[in-house]
Amino acid sequence: MSTLLVSAPGVGAQSNELASAINEERKLDQANGAIAPIGAFAAIGDMDRLAAALNQGLSAGLNIEQCKEILVQIYAYAGFPRSLNALGQLMKVLEERHGRGIHDDPGQAPSALPPVTAMLEEGTKNQTRLVGSPVKGPLFDFAPAIDQYLKSHLFGDIFARDNLDWQSRELATVGALSALTGVEAQLQSHLKVSFNVGLSPMQLRQLPQLLADSGARDASERLQKALDVVVPRN
Repeated sequence: MSTLLVSAPGVGAQSNELASAINEERKLDQANGAIAPIGAFAAIGDMDRLAAALNQGLSAGLNIEQCKEILVQIYAYAGFPRSLNALGQLMKVLEERHGRGIHDDPGQAPSALPPVTAMLEEGTKNQTRLVGSPVKGPLFDFAPAIDQYLKSHLFGDIFARDNLDWQSRELATVGALSALTGVEAQLQSHLKVSFNVGLSPMQLRQLPQLLADSGARDASERLQKALDVVVPRN
């Protein structure tokens, strides 16, 4: 799997714009292109198509730890049951591939995380970098617990894990949200985050076709509509 350009922590909007400009002419490779379909099928529990997407991603260069991490990431958006089932399917896929004599790259486990007591601060920093500004609003004043969980757990515990880069996490998240109904606002928000971590409009506009080609036609249509809102065509 080739490494996409990722803005370094603490780097401002100028560097994000530079990364996006460099990436503008660079299409997603096959490994990165497999991430959104994996996220989509995991999110809706389509195990047969998930197996096909995982096989495609592994054959294209995703390692085992990256695949595991994509499916762990999905739980934050589709729930534990979908994530657990998807991880079980990954185990079956790996067993079947091993039986065929395919030995996939195991990858590397994440580095040690900050202590639990520091995770709220870590998550708040990560969220601000991803979104581009501090996140606040009436919803979080109304239900401060969800704000704390988002910051300390999603953007702390999960996004602090370094065995999957932020661009790959956003590709997985965009795929998952595209497959789900009623989450248009969140999908549009994560498309904007995708720009903030250096993915280009060209790369994101590849995703609807990749989803359609994998059999996720409803997800493809939802994503196309969201892209047309966030990145109007010239």
